[in-house]
Amino acid sequence: MFFSLLCLHMICFHKMVELLLGFWMMVGLETFYGGLGRNALVVSASSPRSVARMDGDIIIGALFSVHHQPPAEKVPERKCGEIREQYGIQRVEAMFHTLDQINIDQTLLPNITLGTEIRDSCWHSSVALEQSIEFIRDSLISMRDEKDGTSKCLDATPTPHGRIKKPIAGVIGPGSSSVAIQVQNLLQLFDIPQIAYSATSIDLSDKTLYKYFLRVVPSDILQAKAMLDIVKRYNWTYVSAVHTEGNYGESGMEAFKELAAQEGLCIAHTDKIYSNAGEKNFDRLLKKLRERLPKARVVVCFCEGMTVRGILMAMRRLGVAGEFLLIGR
Repeated sequence: MFFSLLCLHMICFHKMVELLLGFWMMVGLETFYGGLGRNALVVSASSPRSVARMDGDIIIGALFSVHHQPPAEKVPERKCGEIREQYGIQRVEAMFHTLDQINIDQTLLPNITLGTEIRDSCWHSSVALEQSIEFIRDSLISMRDEKDGTSKCLDATPTPHGRIKKPIAGVIGPGSSSVAIQVQNLLQLFDIPQIAYSATSIDLSDKTLYKYFLRVVPSDILQAKAMLDIVKRYNWTYVSAVHTEGNYGESGMEAFKELAAQEGLCIAHTDKIYSNAGEKNFDRLLKKLRERLPKARVVVCFCEGMTVRGILMAMRRLGVAGEFLLIGR
């Protein structure tokens, strides 16, 4: 019974891969959805963090960055930043809406209802790992009960708080490449598939290291090629380069530097910075680029969105807006 249940979960999860491809294509649009759905609720987990759930026969886990990552001084405490009203809430609502549409259409998964458990990754590896452990814990408890014969196929395991425990068929997210790698290193130990919607690191293409990882976006190598094409198109032969500290920025910048060397492009200076760095760090970065490299006004930026935001805010504070041209995605 245990292996039959596991196989059913895997089959349905791979079916979900096809269905969710369409979902992620529309995530970039504004999604307005009335409430969390009649079966959805927001409850408090064992940790202080909130969890959004919708019951179903098969549960799909999700890690969305509902809050910004912790500020640099709050990282040891794992206290998340401000809520991301557009990026974060939009993905939660889109997930519920998509599952509702799938469940309504009985031709897709007849007699099977999909549910979800959505947790907040806060765009930070320590928080995402903490939440991933909760996914794994629920799955192990449910599978243990199945193996011991204490529950029937697809039956739920209630807790004293009324919470339903079911194995997670797979996990969607998180968005960050560096966070996705950390989560995959944990999930693959328990044979839990993972689909990322915006993790583009080249390293994640290595199936020998990340065998349970899938994604619906191309790797950074294409972005590196596109950025180099832009530089070549405008005959910029002397540029600076900045990247976000972490796997996404580092692997992407390495790819760009290799391509640039083949084309004879001179990179005057490379620097890196954390997305959650303080204002003084971003100001220091801009001053370095402005004072030490006055002729390298084109800055190739392999950066996460929050890094770019920090750089632009620093430009405004220092009154140097318009002195630099940032190239990135």
